[in-house]
Amino acid sequence: MGHLSSRSVTPVRENLRDQVANALRAALIAGELRPGVVCSAPALAAELGVSATPVREAMLDLTREGLVEPVRNKGFRITEVTERELDEYTEIREMIEVPTIGRVTDVAGAEQLEALRPVAEEIVQGARRHDLIAYLEADRRFHLGLLGLAGNAHLVQVVSDLRKRSRLYGLTALDANGRLVESAEEHIELLDLMLAGDTEGAQACMRRHLGKVRSLWADSTQDAPTAGLDRGAS
Repeated sequence: MGHLSSRSVTPVRENLRDQVANALRAALIAGELRPGVVCSAPALAAELGVSATPVREAMLDLTREGLVEPVRNKGFRITEVTERELDEYTEIREMIEVPTIGRVTDVAGAEQLEALRPVAEEIVQGARRHDLIAYLEADRRFHLGLLGLAGNAHLVQVVSDLRKRSRLYGLTALDANGRLVESAEEHIELLDLMLAGDTEGAQACMRRHLGKVRSLWADSTQDAPTAGLDRGAS
């Protein structure tokens, strides 16, 4: 495979299983692991410089998230996301996030909202630097941070899970045609509307943003090659 060796894992800093899972999610984001690809734990372990055990454990975590599925005697296949699934995930996110953003606009203090401005700027910077992993990590922190101001931890967890299932790969094409920067800048627009107390405007912006993200993901899914590569038996 030859792509994952640059992703460091250091047991001293955090749980090795979590590090491996994060490294594999990063590989999905960067497009190094494609839909239909069958990955073996030993092959991935060799590239990451760890034993196969934490890789298998991490793959079980990704299985629960719907990102991979076990293949008997081979390893794990990167799952594909259908158009219908993308529509369903977006519909659920709209049902949750749009009214929640309206509520947060009404109740959150200016300091709480302003604290997220550096994160919104990180999203834009990540898009402009073509750093897809930094882009999505900042995007995750921004959206979940805003929702967290509503005070419902279970709601945040549900949205976090939906984001994972929406698929993390396929941003390369979006980055290449410049559309990722446009989407990134909407986070600053949303924050400004919320700070201005424009509840309806913030909800409309959030709805528009999710709709755009849906179309961007759909385009990237169509553009991404889907031919599977067998990465060896487990």
